[in-house]
Amino acid sequence: MYRKEKDLVQSFLDGKLSRRSLIKRLGALGVTAGSAGTLMNMVSTNAMAADDFDWKKHSGTGVKLLLNKHPYTDAMIANLDNFKAMTGMEVEYDVFPEDVYFDKVTAALSSGSSEYDAFMTGAYMTWTYGPAGWITDLNDWINDPSKTAASYNWNDMLEGVRKSCAWNGRPGGALGSDDAKQWCIPWGYEQNNLAYNRNMFEKAGLSVPTNLDEMVETAAAAKASLDGVYGIGVRGSRSWATIHPGFLSAYANYGQKDLNVGDDGKLSAAMNTDASKEMHKKWVKMIQDSGAPDWSTHTWYQVGTDLGAGASAMIYDADILGYFMNGGGNKEAGNLAYAPFAANPDASAPTPNIWIWSLAMSEYSKKKDAAWYFMQWASGPEHGLFGATQMDFVNPVRQSVWDNGYFRARLDKNYPGYVEMHDVSAPGAKIQFTAQPLFFDLTTEWAATLQKMVANEVPVDEGLDQLADSVNRQLKDADLG
Repeated sequence: MYRKEKDLVQSFLDGKLSRRSLIKRLGALGVTAGSAGTLMNMVSTNAMAADDFDWKKHSGTGVKLLLNKHPYTDAMIANLDNFKAMTGMEVEYDVFPEDVYFDKVTAALSSGSSEYDAFMTGAYMTWTYGPAGWITDLNDWINDPSKTAASYNWNDMLEGVRKSCAWNGRPGGALGSDDAKQWCIPWGYEQNNLAYNRNMFEKAGLSVPTNLDEMVETAAAAKASLDGVYGIGVRGSRSWATIHPGFLSAYANYGQKDLNVGDDGKLSAAMNTDASKEMHKKWVKMIQDSGAPDWSTHTWYQVGTDLGAGASAMIYDADILGYFMNGGGNKEAGNLAYAPFAANPDASAPTPNIWIWSLAMSEYSKKKDAAWYFMQWASGPEHGLFGATQMDFVNPVRQSVWDNGYFRARLDKNYPGYVEMHDVSAPGAKIQFTAQPLFFDLTTEWAATLQKMVANEVPVDEGLDQLADSVNRQLKDADLG
């Protein structure tokens, strides 16, 4: 590559040059737009290879991955040839849709299979996989300069996200504690904030809500003013996944917890406090008055597609869900905007609970060092920047990517409010749940109780007291309470 072309590409990667300017100036040098992406990948790869680190150590070795069908996977596959060229390694992978993916992971790990060396996982799942001995503590790799390049820059990972992927394995143990095991590496993550339809809000004369009381009122006004549109989309199916996005983000913003951790390490239910009951009443009213008619069936998919189709005026869910609904041929593509959301009017900032797609290493892998080479590349700053600027890899987990000028300008242009929403929310973004082995069972029961409240089958106060009693019984039966 000639020096001029290389310098132009490096300026773009450093955020000093827009993509349009890059393409224009490369074109003047005879480089086509289609070749520009290849050049960018080459510059990033060459920069990594120039580091004082032996990227060829496992040349000729192959690793196999188990992956969920996802834009993060698409971005990795699109950039994989650069990893192969830099390392001399081969990479095989199996990709499955999410409705069967986690069953595939559980089957592989529980059987002790060495077929897969590394795999995608949610951070919550490692609360099961780690204590079971199915996955590897990655601290030994991260902290070994002979296995991890200096350019990897572990502390570039957003702190709340990084710590949320580490747990000491003790029920109730704080995530990211000094004795925590790094069960997985953050790859991409989701905050929970507002995505709303700008055209609908303008037509109905609505302001963007800034707290839960305003959200209840705004959702009701949207439903009343917009024919055939319901006010707000939130999840409602009988699943733990109903609790973790918008609901828990609002709940945590009021300073509420799912569980108490006693001085003796014992756990107890914390969801039936007075403050919790008041927050639940507002949430239940919002769904009853302004939610989807079939709210109790709504998962991530229905919440998103209704926003994209113009069936709802706004959603309080994963920010990237709103991102994807603003494109892809959706009816309302180009009409969506984004805003940070702090449910508690007395809170100084949002405290979103987060979902983190991560990379973990199988304890049964026979090629752990080689697997780590792939993992550090896939979660490294160079690939993170490629995914964010060339593909739909949102949200990146590295501060250096969020600092990139082109990435921010791209979001500002096509996804109004997204950058500010992220920046305001990132300091308080982390997993807000208490790490413990009954997480999925207890949180699913919480969702079932929420359904009963919305259906007027049980009053909120009584329902939460019943839930707390049930949670405490289960914790004691498991010797956790």
